[in-house]
Amino acid sequence: MKATNPQAQKLRGVNLAGWLVLETWITPSLFASTGTFDEEGLALAVREDRFREILEKHRNEFITKMDFEGIAIRGYNAVRLPVPWHLFGPEGPEPSNVPECASYVAYALDWAAEYGLRVVLDLASVPGMGVAPNGHSIVIDAERDWRPGMLAVVGEIARRFGKHPALLAIEPLEEPVVERRRGLRMMGGLPLPILRNYYRDCYALVRGIAGSSLVLLLSCGGRPDAWKRFMVSSRYENVWFDVHCYQFDESILLAGPAGLRILAKRSADALEAAQSSGLPVVVGEWSAALPVGSATVTPEGRIALERIYVSVQMQTFSDARGWFFQTWKTESRLSSWDARIALSSFERGMLD
Repeated sequence: MKATNPQAQKLRGVNLAGWLVLETWITPSLFASTGTFDEEGLALAVREDRFREILEKHRNEFITKMDFEGIAIRGYNAVRLPVPWHLFGPEGPEPSNVPECASYVAYALDWAAEYGLRVVLDLASVPGMGVAPNGHSIVIDAERDWRPGMLAVVGEIARRFGKHPALLAIEPLEEPVVERRRGLRMMGGLPLPILRNYYRDCYALVRGIAGSSLVLLLSCGGRPDAWKRFMVSSRYENVWFDVHCYQFDESILLAGPAGLRILAKRSADALEAAQSSGLPVVVGEWSAALPVGSATVTPEGRIALERIYVSVQMQTFSDARGWFFQTWKTESRLSSWDARIALSSFERGMLD
């Protein structure tokens, strides 16, 4: 099968989280015996040869061509693939001692093309970054000169993969924590002008290397309201926004049936705010996870609520340019996060 035109249909996809960027909650067995919680910690906790062995085995087995076939069979038409800043390894424009994973990106693009899937490459890490308390946003040191290295990596991604028929978009930065005002206080984070300038530089770089057909997907940084009229003039082509819709950390009072539509309304509000930018909007990450509620709810009852919540959210996202569920696969088959479980009752025709 050949990849379809990027403008031909709405995206209905899954993330391939935990494959090339390790995440403890997705593959806890990789970290269980070390007491570590991220890839950097794992690399420091074991011998170098053992770390490379763990990494190679995981990369070869966690996601394979069969997963791409399964994704297509289930009716999805796209995948969003998080990649690390060090994906080109020691020989990359931003060198690292971690073995390269660019060859796996190449495999993923070829497998996607074979099964008619489009691919978003999401640059999901920054040197020296931290993870925000919410567990899914990244913290960037605004005082650190991180942009030149990241731009070099974005440029190399565009050079190596920009013309591949399966590649739909490059997302040059996973959801960063951005500076915001709360009352009279300014909450810490990456200043918006710095992020905006980075996006403009990425646009010029990608267009110069890969042309105008490749989409540049920009994270709203948890601030969907902050981008009105950004990069919407005629000089910019194929620029989209990515908003993430998670509600699992909301009040436990919204965990029951009565709270489902309230939670979905909050996602709808975030989507509407992002659409006020004037650009097409993609929900890059969402899940079936609800706030932790009463212990009296049975596991079966909670799964039933999650299925209803999934259905309501799909309806909420129907006006978006597309969505990507988080994620395709988890080692423990987590019902709220693993698409094979959470979306198992939604057949091909129901994804629309």
